[in-house]
Amino acid sequence: MAATPGLLTDWPWKPLGSFKYMILVPWVVKSIYHFVTVEKKDTMFIFIFPFLLTRFIGNQIWISLNRYITAKGKNRIVNKTIEFEQVDRERDWDDQIIFNGLLFYVGNYFLEGAKYLPWWRSDGVIIVILLHVGVVEFLYYWLHRALHHHFLYNQYHSHHHSSVVTEPITSVTHPFAEHIAYFALFAIPLMTVVLSGTASIAAMSGYITYIDIMNNMGHCNFEFIPKSVFTIFPPLKYIIYTPSYHSLHHTQFRTNYSLFMPFYDYMYGTMDKSTDTLHENSLCQKEESPDVVHLTHLTTPDSIYHMRLGFASLASKPHTSNSKWYLWILWPITLWSILITRIYGKTFVVERNVFKSLNLQTWAIPKYMIQYHIDRQRKNINDFIEEAIVDADVKNVQVLSLGLLNQGEKLNRNGELFIRRNPSVNVKLVDGSSLVIAVVLNNIPRGTTQVVFRGNFNKVAAYLALTLCQKGIQVAISQEDDHVMLKSKLKSTNGHDKLVISKTYSQKTWLVGDGLSEEEQLKASKGTHIIPYSQFPPKKVRKDCFYYTTPSMLAPKHLQNVDSCENWLPRRVMSAWRIAGIVHGIERWNVNECGNEIFNIDKVWEASLRHGFTPLMKSFT
Repeated sequence: MAATPGLLTDWPWKPLGSFKYMILVPWVVKSIYHFVTVEKKDTMFIFIFPFLLTRFIGNQIWISLNRYITAKGKNRIVNKTIEFEQVDRERDWDDQIIFNGLLFYVGNYFLEGAKYLPWWRSDGVIIVILLHVGVVEFLYYWLHRALHHHFLYNQYHSHHHSSVVTEPITSVTHPFAEHIAYFALFAIPLMTVVLSGTASIAAMSGYITYIDIMNNMGHCNFEFIPKSVFTIFPPLKYIIYTPSYHSLHHTQFRTNYSLFMPFYDYMYGTMDKSTDTLHENSLCQKEESPDVVHLTHLTTPDSIYHMRLGFASLASKPHTSNSKWYLWILWPITLWSILITRIYGKTFVVERNVFKSLNLQTWAIPKYMIQYHIDRQRKNINDFIEEAIVDADVKNVQVLSLGLLNQGEKLNRNGELFIRRNPSVNVKLVDGSSLVIAVVLNNIPRGTTQVVFRGNFNKVAAYLALTLCQKGIQVAISQEDDHVMLKSKLKSTNGHDKLVISKTYSQKTWLVGDGLSEEEQLKASKGTHIIPYSQFPPKKVRKDCFYYTTPSMLAPKHLQNVDSCENWLPRRVMSAWRIAGIVHGIERWNVNECGNEIFNIDKVWEASLRHGFTPLMKSFT
C-alpha cells in the first residue's frame, strides 16, 4: 500500500477475492458462442481469451524461474531478502491481465477497426514499433519522473517502490490509478493502428507480449544479459535495459527512470553511474554454497503450486487439504508435472534463508508422499537422498537435515544407511529426533499424569515413552509388540512400573503417529489433547478435541527471507526436523544424529530457545 493511498488505489473487483476472474466469464462465453454459431468468425474476438491464458502462464514461468535462480544465488543482483509483507502486497499481480482483457473485449465490441483483424500486416507492425520508440518511451520517462514527485509518490508510486528486492510480479504491482495511466500510454500505438485500419493480431498481441517480457525481465533479481552483447554492438545499451539497470532504480530511487530503452536517461542525465559496474558484478556472482541444507520432498500432486517456486500467494499460506477451486482446472498441468518429475526429475533448490552467520537452503526430492509407501520406489528414493548428501558434501555443507519421509526405519534406518555407505563424507546427517522429542514433551499439558500412544510406533515414540516413564508419567501402549520392546529397555530404570498396555480410550492426552484412524479418534473422550509426533498431521475428525500441530517452533525475527509456509504450518513456524539442522549448524556440533541414536534432548532444546526459536503456546484446533 502507498504511504498515503490516493483515489482509485484499490481494484474495483477487490471484494470478489479469487472469484474476480468471473468478470471475464460473460465475454468468454460470448466468444465461444460466436465461434460455434457464426459463419464469418472474428478471429481476434476468439483469440483474446487464449491470449490472456498465455499471459498468465508466461508471467508464472518468469516468477518460478526468478525464485529458483535467486535461491541458488547465481547472478543474483540484490542480496537482501523478501518477507511475507512483500508477498501479500504483490499477490494481485494478475489484476492487470483481467483489466487488459476487459478493455480488449470492449474495444473489439465497439471499435470497427478492431474486428476481423488479419494475422499480419507489416505497416501496422512498423507503426507500433515507431510509436513505442518515439512516443511511448518518451512519455513514460516523464510520467515516471512525475510519479516520483512527493505528492504522487506518496499517493501512488510508493506502493511499487516498497519492494526493494524485485521479483517479476513487482513490475505490475501498482495502484489501479497507475495502471489506468500506463494502459492509456501503451494504448497509443494500439489505438493508432486500429483507427488507421492497419491493425493485425500480430501487432496487437506482439506488442503486449513485448511489454510483458520486458517488464518481467527488468524486475528479475538475477542478471543474464551477457556483457559481450554490448561489447559487440555498443549502441544496444541505449535501446535495451537489463535487470541490474532497473534494480538500481529500486535501490537508488532517483536514477534509471526509462521504460525499456535507457537512451532518455542518457539524454537527461539520470543514468546511474554504477549501472555498468553492477551489471558486470552480477554476472560474476557465483552460486551460493549453503552451510545447512534441509532435504524435503513433494507431498501431494498439487503441492507444486504451494511450494515457493509455484504460486507465491499459495506458498505464503499453510497448505491445507482443501484445494483452491482453480487448482482443479489445472489438473492437466499437474499431471504433466508428475510425468516430468517421474522421467526427468532431479533434486532441486526450493528456498534460501539466512540465519545469523549461516546460509540455509531447502532442497526437494521430486517424489510424492504416496511413492514413499511403495516398496519398489525405496531404492530410487534412497538414491536421490544419497546423491543429495554427496552433492552437499562436495559443496562443503556442514549439516544436512532429513525432512518429512526422507528418514524412516523401513526406508533407510533413519538415515543410518547413508553413513554406512559413505563413511568419508564430512557433511553431518541430522534426523532431528532429539528436538522433536523435546517439542512434544513441552507440548504435553502441565499436570498430565498419563498418556497413551496411538498410530504407528517409531524411533521418536520409543524415546518419548522411555523419557515419560522416567519422569513418572504413566504411559499406555496399545500394541503388544511395542509394549514388550519398551518393557525390556525399562527393566534397569526407575520408570518400569509406569509402562502399561491399554485398549481403552479414556486417556486425555494422546501422542499420535502416522496411521491414526478415524475410528480411533471417534472413541476419544471429549476434550482430549491429540499431540502428533509424526511428520504429517492427523486428519481432524473431532471438533471437541484439541489438535496440536506437528512438532514445530516459531522462528525468530533474525531468520530472514521467509516468504513461504512450510507445508501446513503457519507463517514463520518451522518443523522441529528443520530447526534441528539449523541448531546443529549454528552450534557446530560435529556429530551425526541418525540411526537408532538420538542427541542430548535437553541440550538441543536449550540451544533452540537460546537462538530465538520459541514454543507454540497454543494448539491449532
